[in-house]
Amino acid sequence: MGEIVGAGLVSHAPTIMFDEPVRRELNDGKEISLVPGLVRLKDEVLTRLQPDTIVVLDTHWFTTVEHVVAAQERREGRMTSSELPRGMKQVPYAFDGDPQLARLIEKHGNELGTPTHAEDDPYLPVYYATVNLVHYLQQDERWVSVSIVQTGEDDDFLTLGRAIGDAVAASDRRVVVLASGGMSHTFHPLKELTKHEASDPSHIVTPQARAADEERIEWMLAGDHAKVIDRMPEYHPHAPEGGFGHYLAMAAAIGGRDCRAPGELFSDYENATGTGQVHVWFERPEGGWTA
Repeated sequence: MGEIVGAGLVSHAPTIMFDEPVRRELNDGKEISLVPGLVRLKDEVLTRLQPDTIVVLDTHWFTTVEHVVAAQERREGRMTSSELPRGMKQVPYAFDGDPQLARLIEKHGNELGTPTHAEDDPYLPVYYATVNLVHYLQQDERWVSVSIVQTGEDDDFLTLGRAIGDAVAASDRRVVVLASGGMSHTFHPLKELTKHEASDPSHIVTPQARAADEERIEWMLAGDHAKVIDRMPEYHPHAPEGGFGHYLAMAAAIGGRDCRAPGELFSDYENATGTGQVHVWFERPEGGWTA
């Protein structure tokens, strides 16, 4: 029987792929905390846990009529971002996939009533919400990307997360689930962007969005996943990235409203051109996710 051995809400903000001198130039001479946070996550957590597979809920992979799970044996190539080629150009990636787990997610998703498809086409694109994490976190584990369906509502993402949890339990895998995306996700207007590139959260697009993000981080640190889930209607007006589907699916995979795992910050809460970014890690409690 497989198990989810850890989970995290992890930022993939494009800034992390800039060279350090550029990052410091944009951030008043200081390093952004997201980069050393990813280094710590690899060195202090993933090296210790040694997962067989990392499942990435990828908020830059938008689908429309179903959840899609990447099911290739191996993915290898170079990724240039159509959004920001200046900062992410021909980024190399090479990693093994986990088609068996992908097909189990497909099976359990459809059994739970949420349309789910495992796709092994070699030309299926890879997005930077996955590639940026591979760049910093990869060891010798398998990687599986899962789309965020743009027509999905909160309950669809919660069902997807349950399917991921059921699929892992039906496997023999030790799995880490990473919700790859930000929090509030509204950018400053183009003419104003260069004034808001520093990481200080004073640059978050509105004080209300910042307050909503920080409130939810407090709930995550306290292990109150039920409150985050139940109060999603209040959060949606702040346009969380991917409808916060990445977090909802991750949380549902580890117990949903019943999950009591407290979060641990692996970065500061930071701005990225108006959006809220943070790394929060959830270690599996000794008695299980809902203990």
